Amino acid sequence: MKQAVEKIIKSLVGNADAVTVSEKSDGRSTVIEVRVGEGDMGRIIGREGRTIKAIRSLLFHAGQKHGKRFTLDIVE
Repeated sequence: MKQAVEKIIKSLVGNADAVTVSEKSDGRSTVIEVRVGEGDMGRIIGREGRTIKAIRSLLFHAGQKHGKRFTLDIVE
């Protein structure tokens, strides 16, 4: 999942080199933390949070398929 999220985020931002994705897993739940550059935070969140909601929705449905729970956090 980490690679999929990283690919999606890098395609959305202007500075793909500043993107850092880390993954912390403990059993059935996995937290994916994303760090982006200064000006790219708005691109990831999107208008009224639609973009980040869509990415989280993809993670939710992928988690249902694999029997896990994925959480996406954006870290400043």
